[in-house]
Amino acid sequence: MSTISPKPNSISSIIDSYKSIVTKTINQKYPEINFGWQSRFNDHIIRNKQSLYRIREYIRNNPLNWDKDENNLKNI
Repeated sequence: MSTISPKPNSISSIIDSYKSIVTKTINQKYPEINFGWQSRFNDHIIRNKQSLYRIREYIRNNPLNWDKDENNLKNI
């Protein structure tokens, strides 16, 4: 199992730790929510200004699509 675990102090291990703490905290405080994360996070190396612009636009516009998301609790 250790061969597939993220390396200590890598971005993956930091995100894993963060998500674990947040999940435990939310589920203790609000057990009725049954909180969970999507299975993976998406990483991308920004190589140029066009890539940076596309990623910024995605982040800015993403909340506009939440009502269409089948996993949004409002849509369940």
